[in-house]
Amino acid sequence: MKELNVSSGESNQRLNKYLMKYLNKAPSSFIYKMLRKKNITINGKKASGDEILNEGDIIKLFLADETIDKFREEKAVTPLAKNSNISDIKVLYYDKDIMAVSKPAGVLSQKAYDNDISINEMIIDYCNANHLIKSTGNISFKPSVCNRLDRNTSGIILAGISLHGSQFLSSMLREHSCHKFYYTIVKGKFSGKIHSKAYIYKDTKENISDIISIDEYNRLDSSKKKNYNYIENLFEAVSGNDGYTLLKVELITGKSHQIRANLKYLGYPIVGDGKYGDGAVNRYF
Repeated sequence: MKELNVSSGESNQRLNKYLMKYLNKAPSSFIYKMLRKKNITINGKKASGDEILNEGDIIKLFLADETIDKFREEKAVTPLAKNSNISDIKVLYYDKDIMAVSKPAGVLSQKAYDNDISINEMIIDYCNANHLIKSTGNISFKPSVCNRLDRNTSGIILAGISLHGSQFLSSMLREHSCHKFYYTIVKGKFSGKIHSKAYIYKDTKENISDIISIDEYNRLDSSKKKNYNYIENLFEAVSGNDGYTLLKVELITGKSHQIRANLKYLGYPIVGDGKYGDGAVNRYF
């Protein structure tokens, strides 16, 4: 039998999530079977797995040591990116729970393949080198980014470096209580503001998106509407001349390529955008 005491850093998460992190090699079906058979209890009572943990809760695993060893792998947080250089990372802010870093263009937010170097690995390396990762109980938390930017977009990445920090940032992004702004240069003379509301369709095979107006969307057959997502952007001119404009963009929804495709649809393609931009303008710059 194994007894686990929930620490403050492990609280405010569902029991099933906690168990899947602790028994990190076990299939979820095994964990739910053990809960149903009362081989896993919380505070001496049968549990469903949906319970929200509080500091001081006691979880008992009525399992053989061999079973726990079979389904649990201790994972130490060590530098992962052999080719990364933590001196390259620009940390804008951090405390015990969250971190904000500047992601340069050309760097992935999260790796797509095992050998990729991303800002996520650089954050882990930085936290490890500066002793910012602390074990707060039975499970060591692994820092992770909470928002993503396209590879060729520079900007601010937010990461949770504790469970509470990750939960806080994820909630803030999910509830849109955080405002996200971008700056970009577009072809064309733009003045004032445009509050754009439209619908976007993503061709996943070609990795390109198309925009249609709300009126066009409303005229679609219901069978086609399911392929479109609502998008909303606020565009504001900062400065410019007769040929080009620097725009401030507030991203209100967050769909892939929505700013780039939306600006092309409005007639203001982004300078340097190889997918949605103006080829002649890109070659000139």
